[in-house]
Amino acid sequence: MPLTVIITRDVEDRYRGFLGSAMLELAPGVYAQPRMSAGVRARIWAVVEEWHGRLRRGSIVMCWAEAAAPGGLGLATLGEPPKDVVAHDGILLVRRALPSREAAANAD
Repeated sequence: MPLTVIITRDVEDRYRGFLGSAMLELAPGVYAQPRMSAGVRARIWAVVEEWHGRLRRGSIVMCWAEAAAPGGLGLATLGEPPKDVVAHDGILLVRRALPSREAAANAD
């Protein structure tokens, strides 16, 4: 049963009450549970995913130790801005689009 961490940003208060009932709120929007089974983690994520599908506000990230996953980290995300997380040589990286030359020229 690995450590599970959920981070919320700009979400409704209902998430805070729900997540706080199953996890310790370490800081505003940051929840952790040191020994959460995969089944409990899946049920919590199903509720969060359903709410986010209806409410469409904010973003949520959940991570947990998972030996079979790239970098040993299981990762699930909801909301904006979307992150393109890719595995490369056994580690996880966030891929970002390079700014176009036109956008870079306008920034000057």
